[in-house]
Amino acid sequence: MEIARFLLLFLLNLDVLEACTAATDCGSGLYCGNCPASGKNQPVCTRGQAIVPTSVINGLPFNKYTWLVTHNSFSIVDAPQLDGVQRLTFYNQEDTVTNQLRNGVRGLMLDMYDFQNDIWLCHSFRGQCFNFTAFQPAINTLREVEAFLTENPTEIVTIIIEDYVHTPKGLITLFTNAGLDKYWFPVSKMPKKGEDWPTVTDMVQQNHRLLVFSSIASKEAEEGIAYQWKYMLENEPGDPGVVPGSCPNRRESKPLRSRSSSLFLQNYFPTYPVEAEACKEHANPLFNMISTCYKASGILPNFLAVNFYMRSEGGGVFDALDKINGQTLCGCSTLAACQAGAPPGTCKSIPAPNTGSMSSTSGSFTGSVQFSKSSASRVHSPNLLVLWLFYLPLLAFLKTTINTHLIGF
Repeated sequence: MEIARFLLLFLLNLDVLEACTAATDCGSGLYCGNCPASGKNQPVCTRGQAIVPTSVINGLPFNKYTWLVTHNSFSIVDAPQLDGVQRLTFYNQEDTVTNQLRNGVRGLMLDMYDFQNDIWLCHSFRGQCFNFTAFQPAINTLREVEAFLTENPTEIVTIIIEDYVHTPKGLITLFTNAGLDKYWFPVSKMPKKGEDWPTVTDMVQQNHRLLVFSSIASKEAEEGIAYQWKYMLENEPGDPGVVPGSCPNRRESKPLRSRSSSLFLQNYFPTYPVEAEACKEHANPLFNMISTCYKASGILPNFLAVNFYMRSEGGGVFDALDKINGQTLCGCSTLAACQAGAPPGTCKSIPAPNTGSMSSTSGSFTGSVQFSKSSASRVHSPNLLVLWLFYLPLLAFLKTTINTHLIGF
């Protein structure tokens, strides 16, 4: 009944793309925004939440679904700075990790470093975190994840770590101290030869609801943390991953046509994030790149990683996820057309555009569209001038003073 109620709300509140002047003009799960980068200056109601696919079709293997991932989930506009230090780095998201999870994000990309006798989330250089690139101790964000999993006992979260932690047993101790060990999906149960993963139902029943991957292979034997590219294919991140018509694999990853790994992470974000451009990036270029990577790999992604996930011309990343999950889970053009228990291809008629408002995506929690303070109620975002006047001189400065190069994205 809850799913039926949700879908009824989905169909009745078709106010995506309708003109607005304030967030209160739009339905639940929507915000009022525009996209000057695409020449669309009129504010319209815009999607800000994903439909969690298991709320529509449940019980399939984990690798049959596509999940929303935020790139550098911790790199949040207006994140508090260290006392007396001006942060000099890029930002990739606009709301807290808690709010990302409430809005349907199910994967977090986190860069972890040894810093100040602790493990911190940081954008930095050559494996070393600096006070002007640091965000916060990693345990703070992991405690947000723990609270979310505790409050939402049917949800599954994946954490992908760009790992610069060298403290012995540092990561596993960190996750244990954050209270996340009780949700840990054990490496011993991960498929090693491209087989299907356990069903989401089994994962929930076993309470194996947290998947954690590290970029360091030795952590698997030393700490029980899965080596990412043993289980996951991945295309190139940054600018190489958004070139039209091209979808190369990341050098650490097996070729995208390999079938010895049953998960595929598709990165879709430029090397240098520009908030105002994200709405344009999340329109036709996104859909075209998903198609390009499908042709290169023969599979649709299980994880779709983006910057500024709420920015779009109306439906954006959320529409893309709905289309992928619709095709994969039920053979329909969008997830909302799927019918639980019906044969593949038995689809409901869904009015265009395939968007809508959401008061709850799974019955276990409610989300809210919430930008950072400086982004709240913003209709006109900063433009590319920000990149030229700040970020590029910053890069030149850092290269000169540190005599090194940026790593990661």
